[in-house]
Amino acid sequence: MKDLMVADLASRENQVITGFFAAATKQARSTKQGAPYIALTLSDRTGQIEARIWDDVEVQPFDSGDVVAVKGQVCRFNEKLQIKVEKVRRADERDVGRYALSDFVPQSERNVEEMWAELEGWIAGFTDPHLKALLEAFLRDKEIAADLREAPAAKGLHHAWIGGLLEHILSLMAICDLAARHYTSVNRDLLLSGVFLHDIGKLRELRWGTSFDYTLEGQLLGHITIGIGMIEEKIASIPDFPAAKRILVEHLVLSHHGRYEFGSPKLPMIPEAILFHYLDDLDAKMQTTAAEFRRAEASGRPPAELTDWVRSMDRPLLNTQRYLEQEGLHGLVAPPADPVLPAETVLPEEEPNHALPFED
Repeated sequence: MKDLMVADLASRENQVITGFFAAATKQARSTKQGAPYIALTLSDRTGQIEARIWDDVEVQPFDSGDVVAVKGQVCRFNEKLQIKVEKVRRADERDVGRYALSDFVPQSERNVEEMWAELEGWIAGFTDPHLKALLEAFLRDKEIAADLREAPAAKGLHHAWIGGLLEHILSLMAICDLAARHYTSVNRDLLLSGVFLHDIGKLRELRWGTSFDYTLEGQLLGHITIGIGMIEEKIASIPDFPAAKRILVEHLVLSHHGRYEFGSPKLPMIPEAILFHYLDDLDAKMQTTAAEFRRAEASGRPPAELTDWVRSMDRPLLNTQRYLEQEGLHGLVAPPADPVLPAETVLPEEEPNHALPFED
């Protein structure tokens, strides 16, 4: 692990620091007077900070995405911390052992191989042979399997870490399985196929290394369009895959954003697509909520206060448990074990249950 993180810089204001950072962005600019400079965004897994290079602007042999060794002064400009760079170079063999990739991008706290085994278990439980064959075709693809073990679910919103897409898929598998047990008219295997495939295009929409960003293909086409192409390719390799099931699977992917203004080419028009859209959105929002609480506590904000405005959710958030603890309460009051019925309520006599609507 490297010695100095972005999160440490707030305590180093007006000091000269040296450290390793990822050059998340690099842009040549000029002042109003025409003087050239380079604007950088330096990052690691704890955050980002702006930096400026004013000298030797023409001789800067590094690119966006590189790990760079930086010497500079931490200062403040327009109320934001910034580094005035004195020296910078691309990291090389001299720096082996002084940093690791995990210093620059967050990684899943779960074991990747355990997650992969869990995913295989979900698919092994399918009863629909065609949908099972489709998902297994993706699992057997070595390039896809390798990328799915690493890919983030987003550049910066929810599950934005190495292994984040796989975590998101597994979380949705469990949620959608529970929902299918409740809404028994829903086709469970079709719903879970949507879970696996809805973001599969992000394997080519996003790139990851020292930072997360969009590929050119991702910027021009987007993960929904890319994903449909990947699904079509796999279906073409499966003999006699039913056209009706192809249409339903692709509709789940095309409609999962739910609304046209959110980039959805189609609105959800089947029960599985309607259910999946809301559960996908729910999982993303709950992960974002948890991340905002962690970020607020890490910044030193009193945990029982509202967070800053969360742009992706158009509101600030309050940590319920921390608020109750501040008020001297320890958790919510548990509901009674048995429902309390109004006095006039008369329960019907129990009839034997000969058939369950689903099996555990």
